[in-house]
Amino acid sequence: MQFDLLLKGGRLIDPSSGLDAQRDVAIADDGRIAAIDADIPFDRAGRVIDATGSIVAPGLIDLHSHVYWGGTSLGVDADRLAAKSGTTTFIDAGSAGAGNFLGFRRHVIERSKVRILAYVNISFAGIFGFSQTVSVGECSDLGLCNPREVVAAAREHREVVVGVKVRSGRHAGGTSGIAPVDLALEAADQAGLALMAHIDEPPPGRSEVLPRLRKGDVLTHCFRPFPNAPVFASGAVRPDMRLARERGVIFDIGHGMGSFDFAVAKAMLSEGLAPDVISSDVHLYCVDGPAFDILVCMSKLLALGMPLVEVLRAATQRPAEAIARPDLGKLTVGAVGDIAVLRLRPGRFTFVDAVGASLVAEQRLVSDGIVIGGTWWPNEAVDDLSDTERFEAHGHETHVDVVSRHFGHSHD
Repeated sequence: MQFDLLLKGGRLIDPSSGLDAQRDVAIADDGRIAAIDADIPFDRAGRVIDATGSIVAPGLIDLHSHVYWGGTSLGVDADRLAAKSGTTTFIDAGSAGAGNFLGFRRHVIERSKVRILAYVNISFAGIFGFSQTVSVGECSDLGLCNPREVVAAAREHREVVVGVKVRSGRHAGGTSGIAPVDLALEAADQAGLALMAHIDEPPPGRSEVLPRLRKGDVLTHCFRPFPNAPVFASGAVRPDMRLARERGVIFDIGHGMGSFDFAVAKAMLSEGLAPDVISSDVHLYCVDGPAFDILVCMSKLLALGMPLVEVLRAATQRPAEAIARPDLGKLTVGAVGDIAVLRLRPGRFTFVDAVGASLVAEQRLVSDGIVIGGTWWPNEAVDDLSDTERFEAHGHETHVDVVSRHFGHSHD
């Protein structure tokens, strides 16, 4: 056998290279992509995944998630979400600060099957008081916001740290105003990292935070509802948002429990300001709705009219660029063998945003499974997509996982 794993018959969409065509993808035993071709014979692989009727895309990268499971009150288990959501890389958005980052790394990141990278929170304790009944903003005490500690943690854990996170606003910062943002920017600059800035309700206002963000910094919750919304009541985009986009600030959805508004999204899209990144901000209090996972968030943007290729780009290529990981978010020979096998399922689906508004769509994205480092990980929750069968191909017995209902036919 020349290849360890073969994905056969799928529609390969790789936004980073512009490829959108039926292609087979072969993975070598080192977990990297060894070949991409129109027809790779079955007998050249030890295991074959039938991707007929499915979309074969780079493994999804969720730029904003909270996966310090067991160490914070809001953390969810990344491994339980991975195959279901098509996600091969979760970026934790500041669940841990310098004071507890080592525990996050040792007890969660290094034990996880799926890749986890992280922003380190400007607050020494990270997000420590977030639940349905408790809300203590980690930046409300500036004594916890120590740039030196953040820089030291970022350097100690440089293999997994991708940036600095700050949550600003009345809920996260209390009466601290803009100070947590300025302290986080100091730390990010010293560490040579990007900043991810959360804005909830003022103060501070969007007009104070946005001008401080640099090229490559991330504004998460970019389509949040009033107050601190990016649009006027008329739907017109606020000038500071346009200036930020022109300056190279990255716009990230960060859906979460309260940070994505359909009306705002429609206004932004109509003005040509699509998000750079689609992320879920999944945590314990939105994993059962309204965010659920990154695939649901992507489906909402599809329903709002964002083209499929751009939706995929915003969950693969763009987040990889945002975290300066050019090895991720693409499907090319030699690249890491992280792949999402997805389907566009037709039907009637009602999506709900963070303010309770609904949107009816005629299709949604679902995951058949993922490949992580060359290993197939099926989504056991999808109807009959985890069934397997054995058959003879060209005289060679080959193990084939059926991820479409009938081999050689599109599934519904």
